[in-house]
Amino acid sequence: MFSKYTHTILTALLLLVGCSLFAQKDSVIKVTATQERLNDKESVIRLKVTTAPGNKIFSIDKKSEDAVSSTVTFDSSVQKELKGPIQESGKAITEKDTVLLADVKYYKDSVIWSQTVQTPANKKEFEGKISYMVKVGDDYKNGDESFDVTVTKAELSAASSTDPSTDPSAADKSLWSFFLGGFLAGLGAFIMPCIYAMVPVTVSFFTKRSTNRQQGIKNALVYSGSIIFVFTLIGFLITTIFGPSALNNMASSAWFNVFVFAMFLVFGISFLGAFEITLPSSLSNKVDSKANLSSYSGIFFMALTLVIVSFSCTVPFIGLLTVWTAQGGKLAPLIGFLGFSMALSLPFALFAFFPALLNKMGKSGGWLNTVKVALGFVEIALALKFLSSADLAYHWRLLDREVYLSLWIVIFGLLGLYLLGKLKFHHDDDLPKNDYGHPYLTVTRLFFAIGALTFSMYMIPGLWGAPLKGISAWLPEMKTQDFNLNKVSTGNVISVEGSSNAIKPVKYTDFLESEILGVDAFFDYDEAVKAAKAANKPILIDFTGHSCANCRRMEQEVLNNTEVSGRLQKDFIVVSLYVDDKYKLPAEERYTSKRDGQEIANMGLKNLDFEITLTGIASQPQYVFVDLDGKIIKNAGAYDPDIPRFIKILDEVKEGFKKK
Repeated sequence: MFSKYTHTILTALLLLVGCSLFAQKDSVIKVTATQERLNDKESVIRLKVTTAPGNKIFSIDKKSEDAVSSTVTFDSSVQKELKGPIQESGKAITEKDTVLLADVKYYKDSVIWSQTVQTPANKKEFEGKISYMVKVGDDYKNGDESFDVTVTKAELSAASSTDPSTDPSAADKSLWSFFLGGFLAGLGAFIMPCIYAMVPVTVSFFTKRSTNRQQGIKNALVYSGSIIFVFTLIGFLITTIFGPSALNNMASSAWFNVFVFAMFLVFGISFLGAFEITLPSSLSNKVDSKANLSSYSGIFFMALTLVIVSFSCTVPFIGLLTVWTAQGGKLAPLIGFLGFSMALSLPFALFAFFPALLNKMGKSGGWLNTVKVALGFVEIALALKFLSSADLAYHWRLLDREVYLSLWIVIFGLLGLYLLGKLKFHHDDDLPKNDYGHPYLTVTRLFFAIGALTFSMYMIPGLWGAPLKGISAWLPEMKTQDFNLNKVSTGNVISVEGSSNAIKPVKYTDFLESEILGVDAFFDYDEAVKAAKAANKPILIDFTGHSCANCRRMEQEVLNNTEVSGRLQKDFIVVSLYVDDKYKLPAEERYTSKRDGQEIANMGLKNLDFEITLTGIASQPQYVFVDLDGKIIKNAGAYDPDIPRFIKILDEVKEGFKKK
């Protein structure tokens, strides 16, 4: 009789001891509550609980009646706003507790509990309590920690595009990358003819206008600041008008990619000299007339004139920057355009501060046209990337990988020949002549030609299936390669024990194929679950996209590593869910999303709806491990080229799954 109630009595004693410990003011946990909007109708509250290294925070998932657990409760006034169960994420460990003699689930050092809630019309305060159980050494400590967080109808947070369990500094690093990318784009725009040639004229304007050196420096600062203001305002307007979530959706939209392809193609042909693209002269003349004002407003309008006149040179850079920063969240367009404008304005300020440097500045001439034409070749090559994204999403099969590579090989080969002087356009100057009257190449031009031709040679093995990891993010998926010597015949068939039948991927395999060598990935989640239950293996959900550059990089750099792919083939069921595929679902599979009421009519929308519902995150790539019941075991996050890290995660998930 006593043994029957041993576990219950012991649990009660532990709770009593814990209560006495809780009487002390010091808490063994720290709670950080944050919120972010998922969409127009839903937000997520995240409660990050941390404790001292080595401590064990018990899960809210009670493994047995005899086990102890933590609990998270919300105030009764907000119960109607709660949507779905609380999700938890972190490094979960399940084992038998030597004291409780029961299976327990706990997290070392930290855990994140996430609750999806209805987004309020304006704002609403959500209050609640965490009743925690923490094992410190051999002692069990419990208590209550209150929390409150105000959920607002703010714009979608940039954090929603990252793994919430990752280091917050990752967002800062990402913003720095957008700033650096914008800065490099600004430097590229500066050496275009319509901007570079204006430097001497602008500096002369400052020199004549200023009565002394101090006044000249002040005018230069106002001019540079005006350029920064105008271009940063463009980034602000892009974010305000469209919003980061809409920008992200546009960046993955097939028809938006077709539009960008057309824009890049037109501007690329323009750079080659076929025609000139300019804004109406009446607009530039009207703005230029105000540049003669004696006040600082005149300097501002002079900067605005530069922006308008240089339209044909800067728009391709701005377009590429807009598409790129659209995938970075709320602040990315602002940061990217700030870097762009700073790089564009810096040379004007520098030459205004030190006018003598103008004597060392390269004279405008034929070399500027060479730069413009070279960028025209690059623009046309980049345009193909956007057409490829739409082609993959709609399965048009216009730009298979070998066709795409053939075009790039020819384009960059022609660029090399152009730089060597073997290819000329009607507006090109003759090569300079040496002392003997013979044309010659400058060393700079020769090295750029070597770079272009070497790049063409580098891509040639890709026609036979070489992975070309250095540019994998810019290439179509490997499955579109018709002739691939690198293709591995896989035998990853999941056999049901005691049966001669086998479960293989069937759904969507007529137009989708695994990008992970040696792994037969599924493309339908329900089909993958059946296979996982038959094989008793955990599931790796690979949320990916046809237009996702980092997905291709992750596949080539990490997932196709032999140790990684070997583990995936042996110990996991892999399902790749494309969130931008436009394959129309059969009528019986269509439904209305419970999240936002949107009609789910194609495969991409279905997979995206599932991703947000499961993780609260809408970015790709994202690698999520789930058990046979669909509960998250581990969210491995987004792109991270650290192979040992991913292998460690695979081993941890495998061992944790076995212990269940």
